[in-house]
Amino acid sequence: MKAQIGLIGLAVMGQNLVLNMNDHGFKVAVFNRTTSVVDKFLNDAAKGTNVVGTHSLEEFVESLQTPRIVMLMVKAGEVVDQYIDKLIPLLSKGDIIVDGGNSLYTDTNRRTASLSEIGLNFIGTGVSGGEEGARNDPSIMPGGNPAAWETVKPIFQAISAQVDGEPCCNWVGDKGAGHYVKMVHNGIEYGDMQLICEAYQLLSEGLGLNADELHAVFTEWNQGELGSYLIEITKEIFAHKDSDGLPLVEKILDTAGQKGTGKWTAINSLDLGVPLTLIGEAVFARCLSAQKEERVRAAERLPKEHAVFSGDKAAMINAIGDALYAAKLISYAQGFRLMREASKEYNFELNYGDIALMWRGGCIIRSQFLNNIKQAYNKTPDLENLLLDDFFVNAMKKANAGWRKAVVLGIELEIATPTFSSALAYFDGYRSAKLPANLLQAQRDYFGAHTYERIDAERGKFFHTDWTGQGGNVSATTYTV
Repeated sequence: MKAQIGLIGLAVMGQNLVLNMNDHGFKVAVFNRTTSVVDKFLNDAAKGTNVVGTHSLEEFVESLQTPRIVMLMVKAGEVVDQYIDKLIPLLSKGDIIVDGGNSLYTDTNRRTASLSEIGLNFIGTGVSGGEEGARNDPSIMPGGNPAAWETVKPIFQAISAQVDGEPCCNWVGDKGAGHYVKMVHNGIEYGDMQLICEAYQLLSEGLGLNADELHAVFTEWNQGELGSYLIEITKEIFAHKDSDGLPLVEKILDTAGQKGTGKWTAINSLDLGVPLTLIGEAVFARCLSAQKEERVRAAERLPKEHAVFSGDKAAMINAIGDALYAAKLISYAQGFRLMREASKEYNFELNYGDIALMWRGGCIIRSQFLNNIKQAYNKTPDLENLLLDDFFVNAMKKANAGWRKAVVLGIELEIATPTFSSALAYFDGYRSAKLPANLLQAQRDYFGAHTYERIDAERGKFFHTDWTGQGGNVSATTYTV
């Protein structure tokens, strides 16, 4: 019997996906550029399984049943294209290539179109859950050529996480829709992580909580509305001790890395004119953390006054929890708003309720309230913004006062809270029936004749004023973001 699917790229994610497929009864063929990795895998983690090892692409393709399914788990970018070019002469019409890496959605658009022209079906799929998720129950977000979905569906849905009997995997949409949704997922992940870090700094530096006390706070938070994968692992991080018995987290250098998906999300939000303020600030926070040496010098030249908190510590802990929850809801609202705009702009036809379902299990951003997001879109499929749904409205009202107290605490103690603060600014701006953009438009018209609309005229009719008496009635072109 030939293999039902083949996988190229035996780094940890690739190996764990193969073992997951094997556990679910699928016969998998594997190939790796360094063929010794194949042998090591078969003699180690895959020993005793039905995994088929191959040592050339020709042998690999020959080992697959038709239509062949080839899944690439390799570095995004040129490496994906290189493997596709090598595979094309070996495959037949109707065969399927799956890219399971974090590829940019525009690359997936291009690959789906070009391979379709020669009769090959391409799927770009996001895979979330990290190494543990890949091994046991990832969240899988496939998109691309819909002709391939029914063939890969039994495998992907079998190995994905299951919540309430439903797989955390469903067809996302055509072209690069799968990788686009995974990109936004990762952007929200950036935001969630930065929000937790800001809560950590307010609690530790601001309120003086030690690692054991932080562990207790996050344990309690994880049992309530903040319950999520990231809160869960954070409480475990605070409990982890180094070899000398001291908290390991306090010995880790405060410089964060990134692989680009958060940046892609922020850039795309600018392209589409959708405010994605929280995720943007989360990306910038990582950039600022990387400037470690410069920050140390700045701390010497621009010392803080080191104000000390003297209020009700228990009440402030609750306020910080409110801020974390409310800002997190803002991040999801902004992310789903971005996907709504992208779906229209790129003809993805995204199903937002299904996306929420796919994120309930297996993925890094799985949270308690994803069911509420699903319910919101079930009730109002064309919902403009999650903040307009009853669940979000009530949650924001409940957390509002505490959220503001936490942001003020950061200001008073000179602790940066970029995502807490930017989320609050977005919230206040979004619910403002009137913003000061009327003055901004007047300024633009004054110096650049960019025109403006009037409140006493129909929308879409533009006016220009000769503010100086010397400019005449000629106006510049204008555009709407």
